[in-house]
Formats: sequence, C-alpha cells, structure tokens
Amino acid sequence: MKFVTTLLAGAALVMSTGVFAQEAAIRKALGERIPQLQNIDEVVATPMKGLYEVRIGTDVFYTDASGNYLIQGELIDTKGRRNLTEDRINKLTAIDFNALPFADAFTMVRGNGKRKIAVFEDPNCGYCKRFEKDLQNVNDVTVYLFLYPILSPDSAEKSRNIWCAKDRVKEWEDHMLRDKVTPSASCDTAAIQRNLALGRKHKITGTPTIIFQDGTRVPGAISAQDVEKRLTQVSAAK
Repeated sequence: MKFVTTLLAGAALVMSTGVFAQEAAIRKALGERIPQLQNIDEVVATPMKGLYEVRIGTDVFYTDASGNYLIQGELIDTKGRRNLTEDRINKLTAIDFNALPFADAFTMVRGNGKRKIAVFEDPNCGYCKRFEKDLQNVNDVTVYLFLYPILSPDSAEKSRNIWCAKDRVKEWEDHMLRDKVTPSASCDTAAIQRNLALGRKHKITGTPTIIFQDGTRVPGAISAQDVEKRLTQVSAAK
C-alpha cells in the first residue's frame, strides 16, 4: 500500500513538473516573439487537446503547446453549445455587486426597494431611454444609476449637468423619459471619471449594462418582464 501511495505521488510530481515546463515554454516563446505578451498572467490548458489559454489581465488568447501560433477569437463548445471564451471573460470581469462604489451613483427607489440592480447608462443612449421606460413597470426595486458617458463629448456634458443638479433623479427622468433639456450645472464630477475607469476595468463597452445582486450582468436593453424574471431568480438563489 505504501509502495502504491509513493508511486502515485511520484506520478503526480512528474505530471506537475511537465505542466510547469509546458507553461514555461509557452511563456518564453510568446514573450520573446511578441513584446505585448512578455507579462502573461496565466497559461492553462483548454478542453481542446493541444490548445492553451493565455491570459493577460482580462484579455484571452489561445496558443499551441509550443507557442508557435496565436489565436485571437472565440472558442465554442459545439457539443455543449457554449461559448467558452465568453464564459471565461464573464468570469474574469465579474463584478462584486456589494463592492460597487454606490457613492458614485445616484439612487432611485420604487416601492419597498428590497430588490436591487445597478445600471451603467449614457444620457445620449436611445436603448437606455427605452430601458428606462420599461423599468417604470418594475416595482419594489432600488436602482443605482452610474452615469457612463461613452457615446460622445456631448454625453459628458449632459452627464455633468445631471450629476450636478439639485435633484438628480428628477433631472435624469425628465431627460430620459420626457426628453427635457437639463439646465447647465457645474460641480465636482470626479465620480463620473471613476465610473469610466470602473467600466474600463470590467470591460463595460455598451449602455445600458445592468448588474444584478448575484454579479450577473446583462449588456443592452431588456424588457420589464426580463428584469422581473432575473430579479426573481436572484431572490430565489439567496
């Protein structure tokens, strides 16, 4: 029995050494040939034999065992019908809802406000306006609105005027729901800059982007029914 245990331990050590050597070889080859790949964070085998994932921050690439070829694209599991690259990036860019800087958002409460979502929106975003209208049909929810002006220079100006207004919620709803022009205002807008930095960090590239309490995120406008469905799923999972 002792012999078998020793043999298994030895096999595990050999396997571990082989994996480490493989990773080192890939790091060395890619780092020497492509300057942007000199600081690789992680190299792991994928479910596809002979293909390895190379991760730098939240960017994912694929390579062969020797680092001779590099692929920038999506890996699809056709049998499982899953986009493995998308799943991986979603995991890497997942946002801890409770760690969000809520002081950099303004809050809208409907009903008892028990359920919570965070939304990144641009005041010039047509899809955001549609989403805001649908959101009026969702009750008992607290919405943390992060201004995220990424569509145009004018978006930054409108976001400033809304953030600096005496009643941010009123000005936001007047603008998004009733197409009213927000009066010019000025104040410290460092919060908006932090929102932009936060969005870049988590690869928020479009608006609206909705984040639920379980950390799941939805890019794009969804209906009130879909919001309700996801809120119910989150509540049931608690």
